[in-house]
Amino acid sequence: MAVRDEWEISCRDLAGRRRQVTVFASDDHVVLVAPPGEAAVLAPLDVGRLRAALRDAVVRVAETSNGT
Repeated sequence: MAVRDEWEISCRDLAGRRRQVTVFASDDHVVLVAPPGEAAVLAPLDVGRLRAALRDAVVRVAETSNGT
């Protein structure tokens, strides 16, 4: 199984344009990158995807810091 260190979640900005929120695991940190200079507007399903991506990133960081 491939280890996934980056997740992209679809969203829209306040003007309705398509954007991405990116979550990635970096060493012992979880990084959340929002659209530059924008607010991310998430649909309910996308909120669930963001939650899952954050959970997976935390698990990945924990595995990395434990040396597994």
